[in-house]
Amino acid sequence: MSLERLADQAGDGPLDLNHPFYDVARHGIVQVAGDDNYGRKLVIFSCCRMPPSHQLNHQKLLEYLKYTLDQYVESDYILVYFHHGLKSFNKPSLSWLQNAYKEFDRKYKKNLKALYVVHPTNFIRVLWNIFKPLISHKFGKKVTYVNYLSELREHLNCDQLIIAPEVIRYDEKLRVSQKGGAPQATKTPPPRPPLPQQQFGVSLQYLRDKGNGETIPLVMRQTVQFMKQNALQTEGLFRRSASIQVIKEIQKLYNLGKPIKFEEYGDEHIPAVILKTFLRELPEPILTSQIYDHVQSIGTVESSLRVTRCKQLMQRLPEHNYIVVKHLICFLNMVSQQSIFNKMNPSNLASVFGVNLIWPPRGPVTLQALPPINMFTELLIEYYDQVFSSRSLPNEILP
Repeated sequence: MSLERLADQAGDGPLDLNHPFYDVARHGIVQVAGDDNYGRKLVIFSCCRMPPSHQLNHQKLLEYLKYTLDQYVESDYILVYFHHGLKSFNKPSLSWLQNAYKEFDRKYKKNLKALYVVHPTNFIRVLWNIFKPLISHKFGKKVTYVNYLSELREHLNCDQLIIAPEVIRYDEKLRVSQKGGAPQATKTPPPRPPLPQQQFGVSLQYLRDKGNGETIPLVMRQTVQFMKQNALQTEGLFRRSASIQVIKEIQKLYNLGKPIKFEEYGDEHIPAVILKTFLRELPEPILTSQIYDHVQSIGTVESSLRVTRCKQLMQRLPEHNYIVVKHLICFLNMVSQQSIFNKMNPSNLASVFGVNLIWPPRGPVTLQALPPINMFTELLIEYYDQVFSSRSLPNEILP
């Protein structure tokens, strides 16, 4: 997807007037763009969306940022800071910045895996020197300066990011002004045909055809089986990320048809990340794009009728999708039943799993789209027996 098209889709749906931080949230300064391919939430801060200082209470902006992060800091997450657009008329004071850094205690820094500062200026570098005595070496190692969006693509999938049109135009202007003119645009190579044993990035139908008719994909079958036997009581299951290098190595082995022995890696979080990565890389979400709008409207359904609504939507799924979803949700229900040990109740599981089950047909998941997705996912997990009881298929397999 082109950056221009992405910008056109970056606008959010209408924001609830009853939102506790409506006066700040309506500007779209802070966004959450779902998970990256390794299960880490992407939190975006766009300076160009900050109005003049007299129109924005910066203290409330800080509270709103904390309010947003509080929903995700128990899991690993990535922060992308788009610096373009910070001007004298909307710039917070140095004392505010100093207070903000102090406010973000270990709770927020512990699971922050990377902070990308996009389009840094001399102001950022001066600021860094001012605050350097306060910044720990460990935190400093998480900061990466990114001069162009093309560099950001080396770290993240930009199709998942909500990038303001102003930022895209500024990036193009920067590239053109480079000495020697604009660099040659990197051409996206044509998609390669899948490997004979490919498991990631291919459709459920492809996996079934190549897998001798097996209805549950190999990656799901093996990760679920391992976690059921070894990780149901692992604290924070599905919340932690794992070494990107290890995840890529396992993906490669799967795609080459090599055997995987998760016990050899000594980390129960690895199969959890592999499962989420597998779901996220499907060409179409496992819950299908057809029911996305219905999922988005789940909050408008009377609370006593929501489980029935979930049940109706599950009836609409194609047979193969239904079998795979039922297998997965059955397992997540098992995980939730051990929440006294693993701290992963249906709500916590939904917050880390929802965007891996369904996403918009076009563009990234926005902050406003997350609550209904999470609510729907939580209902599926908590009321698994009721939702899936009326439709049993002869070839379905449960964990």
